[in-house]
Amino acid sequence: MSEAPRIHCLAHPLHEQAWNDLQLSRPVQRPALRLWTYYRPGLVLGRSQSTLPTQRPATVRASGGGAVLTGPWMLSVSVVLPIAHALVTNSLVESYRWFGLAHQETLSDVGVDATALPPEKLNSIPHRSELDWACFGNCSAWEVVAGTHKIVGLAQRRARTGVLLTSGTLLSDPDWACLEEYLPQRASDAGLLAGRTTSCRRELGRSVSMAQFAQILAAKLLDGVFPAPAHAQPEEALTA
Repeated sequence: MSEAPRIHCLAHPLHEQAWNDLQLSRPVQRPALRLWTYYRPGLVLGRSQSTLPTQRPATVRASGGGAVLTGPWMLSVSVVLPIAHALVTNSLVESYRWFGLAHQETLSDVGVDATALPPEKLNSIPHRSELDWACFGNCSAWEVVAGTHKIVGLAQRRARTGVLLTSGTLLSDPDWACLEEYLPQRASDAGLLAGRTTSCRRELGRSVSMAQFAQILAAKLLDGVFPAPAHAQPEEALTA
């Protein structure tokens, strides 16, 4: 890798979603990677939640899944793959496997004992149906936990033009109290979400450098997307 990955710091997740949409608006010829973090809190809703009444404006993504409270505590990733890429399988669940494992390995490298949950281990994490509205409320296959607490959430969007995989890793604990500013009807779930999740800072008792974590994760993702011996360089993978 010729240079450190660039983290795109966003004031609003709308710009992240716009980049994701642009990538799938045309046939994906080569994989691309972006890493994102946020200056201030924001709310991203899954596609089916577009009619959910919010106190403040929220961003709606084109993929499904639950609502995500973004903010300076989170490092997000977008990986775009051609539809014929070797990592894109017929199984939606199996297509998450390499992605979740890359996050697990990155967390291990910084000292966090984490596990990407295979489908057969999902029942080890009790399901809370009242938190189905929130991405971090429950676990899906290959999402990452430390113990029984979720630390990485994953999402996927498939189109005829390509496949988008996205993730959010909690480097520090979210300010769940911000929910009241966006979803006052869900503000009472803040304590439950805090109890269902964890972060690098909580697990290690210290902060983890966002740039360091991003560099390690980007290297692992690129190794997966461009396995050696790779001839092509990732299109704008690490630069703006």
